[in-house]
Amino acid sequence: MNTTTKPAMRPARPEFSSGPCAKRPGWDPQNLRSAVLGRSHRSKLGKARLKEAIDRTRDVLEVPADYLIGIVPGSDTGAVEMAMWSMLGARPVQLLAFESFGKDWVTDVTKQLKLDAEVLSAGYGALPDLTKVDPAKDLVFTWNGTTSGVRIPNGDFISDKREGITICDATSAAFAQDLPFDKLDVVTFSWQKAMGGEGAHGVLILSPRAVARLESYTPAWPMPKLFRMTKANKEGGNKVSLDIFEGATINTPSMLCVEDYVDALKWAASIGGFAELKRRANANLGVIAAWVETTPWVEFLPENEAIRSNTSVCLKVVDPRVTSLSEDGQADFAKKLASLLEKEGAALDVGGYRDAPPGLRIWCGATVDTSDLDALTPWLDWAFDQTVSELTAA
Repeated sequence: MNTTTKPAMRPARPEFSSGPCAKRPGWDPQNLRSAVLGRSHRSKLGKARLKEAIDRTRDVLEVPADYLIGIVPGSDTGAVEMAMWSMLGARPVQLLAFESFGKDWVTDVTKQLKLDAEVLSAGYGALPDLTKVDPAKDLVFTWNGTTSGVRIPNGDFISDKREGITICDATSAAFAQDLPFDKLDVVTFSWQKAMGGEGAHGVLILSPRAVARLESYTPAWPMPKLFRMTKANKEGGNKVSLDIFEGATINTPSMLCVEDYVDALKWAASIGGFAELKRRANANLGVIAAWVETTPWVEFLPENEAIRSNTSVCLKVVDPRVTSLSEDGQADFAKKLASLLEKEGAALDVGGYRDAPPGLRIWCGATVDTSDLDALTPWLDWAFDQTVSELTAA
Protein backbone atom coordinates (compact mmCIF):
# COMPACT_ATOMS: atom_id res chain seq x y z
CA MET A 1 0.00 0.00 0.00
CA ASN A 2 1.19 3.50 -0.84
CA THR A 3 1.85 5.27 2.48
CA THR A 4 3.52 8.44 1.20
CA THR A 5 1.28 11.50 1.02
CA LYS A 6 0.98 13.00 -2.43
CA PRO A 7 2.86 16.33 -2.41
CA ALA A 8 0.79 19.47 -2.74
CA MET A 9 3.40 21.59 -4.55
CA ARG A 10 4.99 20.80 -7.90
CA PRO A 11 8.20 22.28 -9.32
CA ALA A 12 7.43 25.56 -11.06
CA ARG A 13 9.52 24.36 -13.99
CA PRO A 14 9.54 20.55 -14.18
CA GLU A 15 11.93 20.43 -17.14
CA PHE A 16 14.80 18.23 -15.94
CA SER A 17 15.82 16.82 -19.33
CA SER A 18 19.53 16.25 -19.96
CA GLY A 19 19.27 17.77 -23.40
CA PRO A 20 17.82 19.94 -24.66
CA CYS A 21 17.91 21.26 -21.12
CA ALA A 22 15.73 23.72 -19.24
CA LYS A 23 15.64 27.27 -20.56
CA ARG A 24 17.23 29.87 -18.34
CA PRO A 25 15.06 31.39 -15.58
CA GLY A 26 12.87 34.17 -16.91
CA TRP A 27 13.15 33.03 -20.52
CA ASP A 28 10.47 34.30 -22.88
CA PRO A 29 10.17 34.13 -26.69
CA GLN A 30 10.06 37.92 -26.70
CA ASN A 31 13.72 37.85 -25.68
CA LEU A 32 14.50 36.74 -29.23
CA ARG A 33 12.83 39.62 -31.04
CA SER A 34 16.23 41.02 -32.11
CA ALA A 35 17.13 37.85 -34.00
CA VAL A 36 18.60 38.39 -37.46
CA LEU A 37 15.82 36.69 -39.42
CA GLY A 38 15.16 36.78 -43.16
CA ARG A 39 18.75 37.85 -43.73
CA SER A 40 21.86 36.02 -44.84
CA HIS A 41 24.00 34.76 -42.01
CA ARG A 42 26.87 36.15 -44.06
CA SER A 43 25.41 39.65 -44.03
CA LYS A 44 27.21 42.23 -41.91
CA LEU A 45 24.50 42.00 -39.27
CA GLY A 46 24.40 38.18 -39.31
CA LYS A 47 28.16 37.80 -38.96
CA ALA A 48 28.18 40.37 -36.18
CA ARG A 49 25.64 38.38 -34.18
CA LEU A 50 27.60 35.15 -34.67
CA LYS A 51 30.76 36.97 -33.57
CA GLU A 52 28.89 38.27 -30.53
CA ALA A 53 27.99 34.70 -29.59
CA ILE A 54 31.66 33.72 -29.91
CA ASP A 55 32.90 36.68 -27.87
CA ARG A 56 30.34 36.17 -25.12
CA THR A 57 31.28 32.48 -24.98
CA ARG A 58 34.90 33.45 -24.42
CA ASP A 59 33.95 35.86 -21.64
CA VAL A 60 31.58 33.57 -19.73
CA LEU A 61 33.67 30.39 -20.11
CA GLU A 62 36.91 32.31 -19.48
CA VAL A 63 38.56 30.87 -22.59
CA PRO A 64 42.19 31.99 -23.13
CA ALA A 65 42.63 34.82 -25.61
CA ASP A 66 44.83 32.76 -27.95
CA TYR A 67 42.27 29.96 -28.34
CA LEU A 68 39.94 29.98 -31.34
CA ILE A 69 36.16 29.54 -30.91
CA GLY A 70 33.89 28.50 -33.77
CA ILE A 71 30.22 27.66 -34.23
CA VAL A 72 29.87 24.45 -36.23
CA PRO A 73 27.10 22.16 -37.55
CA GLY A 74 25.88 18.94 -36.00
CA SER A 75 25.73 19.85 -32.30
CA ASP A 76 28.49 18.58 -30.03
CA THR A 77 28.72 15.41 -32.12
CA GLY A 78 29.61 17.46 -35.17
CA ALA A 79 32.27 19.37 -33.26
CA VAL A 80 33.91 16.20 -31.92
CA GLU A 81 33.79 14.54 -35.35
CA MET A 82 35.41 17.58 -36.98
CA ALA A 83 38.28 17.42 -34.53
CA MET A 84 38.82 13.66 -34.76
CA TRP A 85 38.62 13.41 -38.54
CA SER A 86 40.88 16.43 -39.01
CA MET A 87 43.56 15.78 -36.39
CA LEU A 88 43.84 12.09 -35.53
CA GLY A 89 46.25 9.75 -37.28
CA ALA A 90 49.39 11.80 -36.80
CA ARG A 91 50.44 9.75 -33.75
CA PRO A 92 49.08 6.89 -31.60
CA VAL A 93 45.68 7.44 -29.98
CA GLN A 94 44.12 6.67 -26.61
CA LEU A 95 40.44 6.99 -25.77
CA LEU A 96 38.64 7.07 -22.43
CA ALA A 97 35.30 5.25 -22.52
CA PHE A 98 33.09 5.26 -19.43
CA GLU A 99 29.64 6.03 -20.86
CA SER A 100 27.70 5.93 -24.14
CA PHE A 101 29.14 8.92 -25.96
CA GLY A 102 32.73 8.02 -25.11
CA LYS A 103 32.01 4.58 -26.54
CA ASP A 104 30.68 6.25 -29.70
CA TRP A 105 34.02 8.01 -30.18
CA VAL A 106 35.75 4.64 -29.80
CA THR A 107 33.59 3.26 -32.62
CA ASP A 108 34.37 6.23 -34.87
CA VAL A 109 38.11 6.05 -34.30
CA THR A 110 38.51 2.28 -34.53
CA LYS A 111 35.77 1.31 -37.02
CA GLN A 112 35.46 4.38 -39.26
CA LEU A 113 38.92 5.94 -39.18
CA LYS A 114 40.34 2.45 -38.63
CA LEU A 115 43.07 3.61 -36.26
CA ASP A 116 44.70 1.10 -33.93
CA ALA A 117 43.75 3.01 -30.79
CA GLU A 118 44.14 2.02 -27.14
CA VAL A 119 40.88 2.14 -25.20
CA LEU A 120 40.88 2.77 -21.44
CA SER A 121 37.41 1.79 -20.31
CA ALA A 122 35.27 1.59 -17.19
CA GLY A 123 31.72 0.56 -16.45
CA TYR A 124 28.87 2.96 -15.73
CA GLY A 125 29.48 4.81 -12.48
CA ALA A 126 33.28 4.64 -12.62
CA LEU A 127 36.29 6.20 -14.36
CA PRO A 128 39.09 4.39 -16.21
CA ASP A 129 42.55 4.25 -14.63
CA LEU A 130 43.73 7.75 -15.53
CA THR A 131 47.32 6.95 -14.53
CA LYS A 132 47.55 4.94 -17.76
CA VAL A 133 47.11 8.04 -19.95
CA ASP A 134 50.21 8.30 -22.15
CA PRO A 135 51.44 11.87 -22.84
CA ALA A 136 53.03 10.64 -26.08
CA LYS A 137 49.62 9.78 -27.52
CA ASP A 138 46.64 11.82 -28.65
CA LEU A 139 43.76 11.53 -26.17
CA VAL A 140 40.00 11.63 -26.88
CA PHE A 141 37.61 11.70 -23.92
CA THR A 142 34.44 13.05 -22.40
CA TRP A 143 34.88 15.28 -19.36
CA ASN A 144 31.40 14.62 -18.02
CA GLY A 145 29.52 11.41 -18.75
CA THR A 146 26.05 12.64 -19.63
CA THR A 147 24.67 9.11 -19.52
CA SER A 148 26.56 7.89 -16.45
CA GLY A 149 26.60 10.86 -14.07
CA VAL A 150 30.39 10.61 -13.79
CA ARG A 151 32.78 13.50 -14.28
CA ILE A 152 36.55 13.82 -14.35
CA PRO A 153 37.43 15.73 -11.15
CA ASN A 154 40.46 17.62 -12.48
CA GLY A 155 43.08 17.68 -15.22
CA ASP A 156 46.01 16.43 -13.15
CA PHE A 157 46.22 13.24 -15.22
CA ILE A 158 47.17 15.25 -18.32
CA SER A 159 50.89 16.00 -18.50
CA ASP A 160 52.09 19.58 -18.95
CA LYS A 161 54.79 18.09 -21.19
CA ARG A 162 52.45 16.05 -23.36
CA GLU A 163 53.41 15.44 -26.96
CA GLY A 164 49.93 14.44 -28.15
CA ILE A 165 46.86 16.63 -28.33
CA THR A 166 43.82 16.29 -26.09
CA ILE A 167 40.32 16.29 -27.61
CA CYS A 168 37.76 16.87 -24.86
CA ASP A 169 34.02 16.40 -25.34
CA ALA A 170 32.82 18.83 -22.65
CA THR A 171 29.20 19.13 -23.66
CA SER A 172 27.72 18.45 -20.21
CA ALA A 173 30.61 20.05 -18.34
CA ALA A 174 30.91 23.46 -19.99
CA PHE A 175 29.32 26.27 -17.95
CA ALA A 176 29.13 24.07 -14.83
CA GLN A 177 32.54 22.48 -14.18
CA ASP A 178 36.12 23.74 -14.18
CA LEU A 179 37.82 23.06 -17.51
CA PRO A 180 41.63 23.43 -17.38
CA PHE A 181 42.12 24.96 -20.82
CA ASP A 182 45.90 24.76 -20.49
CA LYS A 183 45.48 20.96 -20.51
CA LEU A 184 42.89 20.85 -23.30
CA ASP A 185 43.68 21.37 -26.99
CA VAL A 186 40.19 20.82 -28.35
CA VAL A 187 37.05 21.53 -26.31
CA THR A 188 33.60 20.89 -27.73
CA PHE A 189 30.06 21.38 -26.47
CA SER A 190 26.55 22.17 -27.62
CA TRP A 191 24.64 25.06 -26.13
CA GLN A 192 21.48 22.96 -25.89
CA LYS A 193 23.02 21.35 -22.79
CA ALA A 194 24.12 23.58 -19.91
CA MET A 195 22.80 26.83 -21.37
CA GLY A 196 19.37 25.51 -22.32
CA GLY A 197 19.73 26.59 -25.94
CA GLU A 198 18.06 25.08 -28.98
CA GLY A 199 19.63 22.06 -30.69
CA ALA A 200 21.66 21.46 -33.88
CA HIS A 201 24.68 23.70 -33.26
CA GLY A 202 28.07 22.85 -31.80
CA VAL A 203 30.92 24.93 -30.45
CA LEU A 204 34.53 24.04 -31.22
CA ILE A 205 37.41 25.56 -29.23
CA LEU A 206 41.00 25.11 -30.45
CA SER A 207 44.27 25.75 -28.63
CA PRO A 208 47.39 26.95 -30.47
CA ARG A 209 48.63 23.32 -30.33
CA ALA A 210 45.46 22.16 -32.08
CA VAL A 211 45.90 24.82 -34.75
CA ALA A 212 49.49 23.68 -35.25
CA ARG A 213 48.29 20.10 -35.74
CA LEU A 214 45.74 21.21 -38.35
CA GLU A 215 48.38 23.14 -40.28
CA SER A 216 51.09 20.49 -40.12
CA TYR A 217 49.12 17.31 -40.74
CA THR A 218 46.92 16.09 -43.59
CA PRO A 219 44.84 12.95 -42.86
CA ALA A 220 45.02 10.02 -45.27
CA TRP A 221 41.23 9.77 -45.65
CA PRO A 222 38.84 11.96 -47.67
CA MET A 223 37.54 14.92 -45.70
CA PRO A 224 33.82 15.85 -45.93
CA LYS A 225 33.18 19.55 -46.59
CA LEU A 226 31.54 20.02 -43.18
CA PHE A 227 34.76 18.90 -41.47
CA ARG A 228 37.22 21.03 -43.41
CA MET A 229 38.88 23.71 -41.27
CA THR A 230 41.92 24.47 -43.43
CA LYS A 231 42.71 25.81 -46.86
CA ALA A 232 45.81 25.30 -48.98
CA ASN A 233 48.22 28.24 -48.90
CA LYS A 234 50.53 29.43 -51.67
CA GLU A 235 53.38 27.32 -50.33
CA GLY A 236 51.29 24.15 -50.69
CA GLY A 237 50.68 23.72 -46.97
CA ASN A 238 47.54 24.07 -44.85
CA LYS A 239 46.27 27.20 -43.17
CA VAL A 240 43.40 27.27 -40.69
CA SER A 241 40.39 29.13 -42.05
CA LEU A 242 40.23 31.84 -39.42
CA ASP A 243 36.98 33.22 -40.80
CA ILE A 244 35.20 30.17 -39.31
CA PHE A 245 36.22 31.46 -35.89
CA GLU A 246 35.08 35.00 -36.59
CA GLY A 247 31.45 34.18 -37.40
CA ALA A 248 31.65 32.83 -40.97
CA THR A 249 30.15 29.41 -40.29
CA ILE A 250 30.79 26.43 -42.59
CA ASN A 251 27.08 25.98 -43.30
CA THR A 252 23.91 28.00 -42.63
CA PRO A 253 23.10 28.29 -38.92
CA SER A 254 19.71 29.08 -37.41
CA MET A 255 19.97 32.72 -36.44
CA LEU A 256 17.01 32.21 -34.12
CA CYS A 257 19.01 29.57 -32.24
CA VAL A 258 22.03 31.86 -32.21
CA GLU A 259 19.92 34.66 -30.72
CA ASP A 260 18.64 32.26 -28.07
CA TYR A 261 22.24 31.34 -27.16
CA VAL A 262 23.22 35.02 -26.98
CA ASP A 263 20.27 35.59 -24.65
CA ALA A 264 21.45 32.76 -22.39
CA LEU A 265 25.00 34.15 -22.35
CA LYS A 266 23.71 37.60 -21.43
CA TRP A 267 21.78 36.04 -18.55
CA ALA A 268 24.89 34.16 -17.42
CA ALA A 269 26.96 37.33 -17.41
CA SER A 270 24.25 39.24 -15.55
CA ILE A 271 24.20 36.80 -12.61
CA GLY A 272 27.97 36.63 -12.16
CA GLY A 273 29.37 34.57 -15.03
CA PHE A 274 30.96 31.16 -14.77
CA ALA A 275 31.47 31.28 -10.99
CA GLU A 276 27.74 31.72 -10.39
CA LEU A 277 26.79 29.12 -12.99
CA LYS A 278 29.00 26.58 -11.22
CA ARG A 279 27.64 27.59 -7.81
CA ARG A 280 24.07 27.06 -8.99
CA ALA A 281 24.86 23.62 -10.39
CA ASN A 282 26.68 22.63 -7.20
CA ALA A 283 23.75 23.82 -5.10
CA ASN A 284 21.38 21.76 -7.23
CA LEU A 285 23.53 18.67 -6.80
CA GLY A 286 23.55 19.40 -3.08
CA VAL A 287 19.76 19.13 -2.93
CA ILE A 288 19.81 15.70 -4.56
CA ALA A 289 22.75 14.57 -2.41
CA ALA A 290 21.01 15.56 0.83
CA TRP A 291 17.88 13.70 -0.25
CA VAL A 292 19.79 10.56 -1.28
CA GLU A 293 21.56 10.59 2.08
CA THR A 294 18.26 10.11 3.92
CA THR A 295 16.43 7.97 1.33
CA PRO A 296 16.92 4.19 1.57
CA TRP A 297 15.58 3.22 -1.86
CA VAL A 298 17.98 5.22 -4.01
CA GLU A 299 21.72 5.77 -4.51
CA PHE A 300 23.93 7.66 -6.95
CA LEU A 301 25.05 5.55 -9.89
CA PRO A 302 28.67 6.68 -9.22
CA GLU A 303 29.53 5.61 -5.67
CA ASN A 304 32.62 7.85 -5.48
CA GLU A 305 31.48 11.32 -4.44
CA ALA A 306 34.53 12.98 -6.00
CA ILE A 307 33.48 11.99 -9.52
CA ARG A 308 29.73 12.68 -9.34
CA SER A 309 28.41 15.05 -11.97
CA ASN A 310 26.75 18.29 -10.92
CA THR A 311 24.78 18.42 -14.17
CA SER A 312 23.63 14.99 -15.41
CA VAL A 313 22.85 13.41 -12.05
CA CYS A 314 22.24 9.66 -12.43
CA LEU A 315 20.49 7.61 -9.74
CA LYS A 316 19.84 3.91 -9.27
CA VAL A 317 17.10 2.15 -7.34
CA VAL A 318 18.55 -0.08 -4.59
CA ASP A 319 15.37 -1.26 -2.88
CA PRO A 320 15.50 -5.11 -2.68
CA ARG A 321 11.97 -5.38 -4.05
CA VAL A 322 13.27 -3.85 -7.28
CA THR A 323 16.83 -5.19 -7.41
CA SER A 324 15.46 -8.73 -7.07
CA LEU A 325 13.76 -8.31 -10.45
CA SER A 326 15.33 -9.31 -13.74
CA GLU A 327 17.23 -6.66 -15.69
CA ASP A 328 14.19 -6.15 -17.90
CA GLY A 329 12.00 -5.94 -14.82
CA GLN A 330 14.19 -3.26 -13.28
CA ALA A 331 14.18 -1.31 -16.53
CA ASP A 332 10.39 -1.54 -16.68
CA PHE A 333 10.14 -0.31 -13.08
CA ALA A 334 12.35 2.71 -13.84
CA LYS A 335 10.26 3.55 -16.91
CA LYS A 336 7.04 3.39 -14.88
CA LEU A 337 8.57 5.61 -12.22
CA ALA A 338 9.61 8.24 -14.76
CA SER A 339 6.25 8.01 -16.57
CA LEU A 340 4.32 8.60 -13.34
CA LEU A 341 6.40 11.68 -12.56
CA GLU A 342 5.70 13.01 -16.05
CA LYS A 343 1.98 12.20 -15.83
CA GLU A 344 1.78 14.20 -12.61
CA GLY A 345 3.68 17.14 -14.12
CA ALA A 346 6.34 16.84 -11.41
CA ALA A 347 9.33 15.93 -13.59
CA LEU A 348 9.68 15.65 -17.35
CA ASP A 349 12.21 13.49 -19.21
CA VAL A 350 13.98 12.03 -16.16
CA GLY A 351 14.32 8.43 -17.36
CA GLY A 352 17.85 7.08 -17.52
CA TYR A 353 19.65 6.93 -20.87
CA ARG A 354 18.65 3.91 -22.96
CA ASP A 355 22.10 2.25 -22.76
CA ALA A 356 22.70 3.05 -19.09
CA PRO A 357 21.70 0.91 -16.09
CA PRO A 358 17.99 1.37 -15.20
CA GLY A 359 17.33 4.44 -13.09
CA LEU A 360 16.65 8.16 -13.17
CA ARG A 361 18.66 11.01 -14.65
CA ILE A 362 17.96 14.51 -13.36
CA TRP A 363 19.56 17.55 -14.97
CA CYS A 364 20.94 19.89 -12.30
CA GLY A 365 22.73 22.47 -14.44
CA ALA A 366 22.62 26.19 -13.77
CA THR A 367 19.44 26.91 -15.73
CA VAL A 368 17.51 24.78 -13.20
CA ASP A 369 16.34 26.61 -10.07
CA THR A 370 17.27 25.00 -6.76
CA SER A 371 13.75 25.61 -5.48
CA ASP A 372 12.41 23.29 -8.17
CA LEU A 373 14.67 20.48 -7.00
CA ASP A 374 13.52 21.11 -3.43
CA ALA A 375 9.97 20.64 -4.70
CA LEU A 376 10.91 17.57 -6.74
CA THR A 377 12.32 15.28 -4.06
CA PRO A 378 8.99 14.65 -2.24
CA TRP A 379 7.51 13.70 -5.61
CA LEU A 380 10.32 11.19 -6.16
CA ASP A 381 9.45 9.50 -2.87
CA TRP A 382 5.74 9.52 -3.61
CA ALA A 383 6.23 8.14 -7.13
CA PHE A 384 8.53 5.38 -5.89
CA ASP A 385 6.07 4.36 -3.17
CA GLN A 386 3.23 4.34 -5.70
CA THR A 387 5.16 2.31 -8.26
CA VAL A 388 6.56 -0.24 -5.82
CA SER A 389 3.06 -0.70 -4.30
CA GLU A 390 1.75 -1.60 -7.75
CA LEU A 391 4.68 -4.00 -8.15
CA THR A 392 4.05 -5.86 -4.90
CA ALA A 393 0.28 -5.99 -5.52
CA ALA A 394 0.71 -7.62 -8.92
